[in-house]
Amino acid sequence: MAGILSGLSNLGLGKLEGMDVFAKGEKQEEKQEEVKKPVALTVNEKELIYDKNLQCPVCDNKFTTKIVKTGKAKIMGTDFDLRPRYEGIDPVKYDVWLCPNCGYAALGRYFTSVGSGQAKLIRENISRNVQLHRYDGDIYTYGEAVERYKLCLANAVVKKAKTSEKAYICLKSAWLLRGYQEELMSDAEQKEAELKELKQEEESYLQNALEGFAEARSTEASPICGMDEHTVDYLLAQLYFHFKKYDMSARLVSELLTSRTTSNHIKDKARDLKEKIIAAAKK
Repeated sequence: MAGILSGLSNLGLGKLEGMDVFAKGEKQEEKQEEVKKPVALTVNEKELIYDKNLQCPVCDNKFTTKIVKTGKAKIMGTDFDLRPRYEGIDPVKYDVWLCPNCGYAALGRYFTSVGSGQAKLIRENISRNVQLHRYDGDIYTYGEAVERYKLCLANAVVKKAKTSEKAYICLKSAWLLRGYQEELMSDAEQKEAELKELKQEEESYLQNALEGFAEARSTEASPICGMDEHTVDYLLAQLYFHFKKYDMSARLVSELLTSRTTSNHIKDKARDLKEKIIAAAKK
């Protein structure tokens, strides 16, 4: 199976395709429900986004990127791994901000957090070689968004980002690929092989997210990627369950349920997961 950074050769960064996302020595590790066909959309995606003006912290270039209007998209629910689903739009497509001049890319929450040493690494390993594509459509397609996320992860590895940042990119990449599958499933002409490949890549990203968040939970202080420690533990419990590591999942669930500081919302979710663990253990 191709690595999660495969495809960078299309952007002139083929040498970076084999990078180890969570290389050892850096400081900074339920089967999923069947993908459901999306509900018919009643909202125009173009109406939910706008062009935001930005200045690149690596090369000072001024540019615009498409982002989702705050509070405009209606949330429809969440998946097991906390992926939010909205009516009419997949906001994950717009979470990567990419400088069209130097190729620096990051999730919006991290875009301006670049040190001078990190900027130097990006210029030397990304900007010198990258062959960027244009994203001039009214919206970002899933294919374009996948490409932007791969650049985002490559930048994070090159700049030696914290483990949690790389794990978060992997998690959101998995969310993106799940949304891509949902879109393709609405087209009866799509080949099964294409969906299978996307599913395999989604699983690879989820495995990397699990590895990364597990390491970050033991080496970084809360909050992690905007999540408190109990939310991260719940996410880890779900990912362990997804990969049939029931003992690890059960241990985290038990800790969540016995902690006096766990919110009632997370405790309710943990109780539901506990029932799934019990059911899985009986099979």
